Amino acid sequence: MGGRSPSPRVEYIPAPPPPVTVSTPTQSLETQIALTKVSGEQNRLNMETGAELDRLNEEFYTGQDLRRYRARGAEERLVRETAGEQERATTETRGQQERLTIGTTGAETRRTRETEGAQTRLTRETEGQQRRQTIGKTAEETRATNLQQEQFRRYKENRDFQQSRDAYKA
Repeated sequence: MGGRSPSPRVEYIPAPPPPVTVSTPTQSLETQIALTKVSGEQNRLNMETGAELDRLNEEFYTGQDLRRYRARGAEERLVRETAGEQERATTETRGQQERLTIGTTGAETRRTRETEGAQTRLTRETEGQQRRQTIGKTAEETRATNLQQEQFRRYKENRDFQQSRDAYKA
């Protein structure tokens, strides 16, 4: 292998020593610390105020909801009370009307029955008169028929008698 070159050599340089922290008081650091403190207090105050507002709002809206529910309940009670009064008035009026109708119907039914009775009595009276006339006419006709039969019988008897006498003489 022909000429191989030697591997490169790496030299390590040691790391520099860590920097030394030197505390130097400056106004900007103090201002930043004071600002952070004030900001924290402001945040805490904002959170307390927000929580207080949330409690007040919850009380107010809960109270408002209760007032709304109470008002709605009162309105519903009034509506039901009014509906009940109207229903009772309607039922009372309906009852009065039904009683009047029943009374009128009863009076009309009685008048109808009275008229029917009078008509029935007149019909019976007329039927009786007609039946009596029919019976009288039938009796008259029966008597006339019986009389005719009797006369015919006598005629026949008389003719037979005459024929037998004439036959005897001859």
